[in-house]
Amino acid sequence: MAGDFRIRLGHLVVLLLSFSFGQSFYIPGWSIKTYSDGETVPLFVNKVYSDNTQLQYAYSELPFVCPPSGRIYGGSALMSGTSISLNLGEVLRGDRIMVSDYELSMGKDEEARYLCSHKVDRKGLRRAQELIKGGYVAEWIVDNLPGATSFVTVDKSRKYYAAGFKVGYEDFSPSTGNPRYFINNHVTLVIRHHQAPGRDGQHGRKVIVGFEVYAKSIEADNRNATGLPEDIHDVHNGMELRMQPNATLLEKYAESSYIPEDLDDADNGPTLTIPYTYSVYFREEERLEWQNRWDLYFVNEEDSSKIHWLAIINSLIICGVLTAVVAVIGTRTIRGDIKGYKESSVEDGKTKSKRSKGTRSPRKSAEKNGLLDQIGDADTDGDVSSDDELPEDITGWKLVHGDVFRPPAHGVLLAPLIGSGMQLVFMATGLLLLSCFGVLNPSFRGGFISVGIALFIIAGVFSGYFSGRVYKTFGGQKWKKNVVVTATLFPGLLFATLFILNLFVWAQASSTAIPFSTLLGLVALWLLVQLPLVYVGSWYGYVVVGSWEHPIKTNVIPRQIPLQSWYTKSMQSVLIAGLIPFAVISVELLFVFKSLWQDKSGYYYMFGFLAVVSLILILTVVEVTIVAVYIQLCSENYQWWWQSFFVGGGSALWIFLYCVWYYWTKLHIEGFVSSMLFFSYSFLACAVYGLLTGTIGFLTAYAFVRRIYRAIKAD
Repeated sequence: MAGDFRIRLGHLVVLLLSFSFGQSFYIPGWSIKTYSDGETVPLFVNKVYSDNTQLQYAYSELPFVCPPSGRIYGGSALMSGTSISLNLGEVLRGDRIMVSDYELSMGKDEEARYLCSHKVDRKGLRRAQELIKGGYVAEWIVDNLPGATSFVTVDKSRKYYAAGFKVGYEDFSPSTGNPRYFINNHVTLVIRHHQAPGRDGQHGRKVIVGFEVYAKSIEADNRNATGLPEDIHDVHNGMELRMQPNATLLEKYAESSYIPEDLDDADNGPTLTIPYTYSVYFREEERLEWQNRWDLYFVNEEDSSKIHWLAIINSLIICGVLTAVVAVIGTRTIRGDIKGYKESSVEDGKTKSKRSKGTRSPRKSAEKNGLLDQIGDADTDGDVSSDDELPEDITGWKLVHGDVFRPPAHGVLLAPLIGSGMQLVFMATGLLLLSCFGVLNPSFRGGFISVGIALFIIAGVFSGYFSGRVYKTFGGQKWKKNVVVTATLFPGLLFATLFILNLFVWAQASSTAIPFSTLLGLVALWLLVQLPLVYVGSWYGYVVVGSWEHPIKTNVIPRQIPLQSWYTKSMQSVLIAGLIPFAVISVELLFVFKSLWQDKSGYYYMFGFLAVVSLILILTVVEVTIVAVYIQLCSENYQWWWQSFFVGGGSALWIFLYCVWYYWTKLHIEGFVSSMLFFSYSFLACAVYGLLTGTIGFLTAYAFVRRIYRAIKAD
């Protein structure tokens, strides 16, 4: 079992330093595996999973399947029962790939072949019944393609694949109504191949373009001496998972598949022998090229492209309205305020020059440095407040000029959050770009997670840089302490949460549990790679580049904030502002959630649409933050630092509420652990999303505030 958890150190080093994505990765058109007639085609077993739970299990460790015999495949070094080395992403997603005993030879059909007869006790029987009742499906792999069950579209014009095949099925006794469970102990494997491109094809070699699995249940009786059924096609009775109850329970549970665990002896009771057989057929697929062999897995998603376009149009309309609002604020309102402010300042300067003699002319000062510099100079000399020097008709955001750049409370916490947010921005951008260009594709099993972790670690440089600059802008002095907080705050909370959740998964003996050796590897990457990168970035941002310069000075004594309207208060403004970005991505969330939670056997690959929606989302967050901060400053509330961060990430609250709604209305998750995992993972995903968009909102607001007050100074 330990072999299942191996991660080769070379894979991690290559992944981090040169982005060579491991042995399971290939670029379409380059790494093609070809087979000649009679050549062995290895079949790998992976795991079983269900849409009704978050717990997965290694197929080879199930107590009711054939154990590996240890035989060596002809003409290769593969031995059945050998665990395949996995990359980091495969381990984290619960993959446990092992070489199977199924024999496949290219071009050689097998109408019926015996695999084994496995004896199962009552404990193993109950385990099989639980998995069948939970709707579990098995994933097998041939030539990096997951075994799939084929279906046709509604109009019957196209075929598509759903990865995996059912472990068994549930039925009910016609006489008693009690549940009966049947295991699929026979599989028909259909390998679809195509002529290999180039010279290999001229020499008769083939490539695999499809792998289909059709499972059925066949009773253990009526078999010949080799263990094969008399008729593999005409099957009347399935292999029921039912064992004769002991004498005390025979009368009560005679027609039921259910045996009470507390009344039956699982260790010393009788056993049930399950025979396993399989058929193999090779069929040529002339119309499907090797580079397009994954298309059948995405036919369902392609049919929903119209909905994606409607979602994009909806997002563009919302973003267009916001753009118009921001344009009005920028081109008319703010420019008008600045122009009126300048005229009022000059007129007020003329009045004061007539009343006082022997002092510096306010008019000359206003013409030279702007009124705000004049006020700032007065504050620096010890004046309590500069409001008495302002023209009477100056209101709104112009009144808080002396406090708008006052460092926020708990800035030592905000700076690391901004750094971690930029780390996530870099990671998300890289993943989207690599996915859109096809570098990250389904053939790179576990690649999305592996590359995401690598990008996150490398982006520690950006995290340290932005955290260091923001920290120094806030007036921080202990920049090395800020490095430690930046490198450990968000990654540490994330790791601690995953570790606690992992304890519950460990207790369920699920392959979803992260092995302890992998946890140690993640800690090593975190502390030995990311932490030094954060230090380098922070040193450059804090020591070399330094803080951002503010266009005006800050008053000595903070101004009193007047009573705020209900819509400008913190929570209300965050909820209102967050609803708009949520409306932009709500439709696309349907497809993402369906792929993650409902169709675990499917693959989300509409990254082009996701990238477009993400760009619109970022633009929407930028514009919403600008509008919200402008309204807040017009209400004479200068505490915008944290507020801009919360407004930018406000849609995360609505997404989490959407997750709760999705859980109750769309999903059929069973069990406490699975429900806990769903809400925990949803919360972590929303926290990551909120941190990312919150950072974008903060930096946008900071640039906006500096721009409008610099414009006043310039005038």
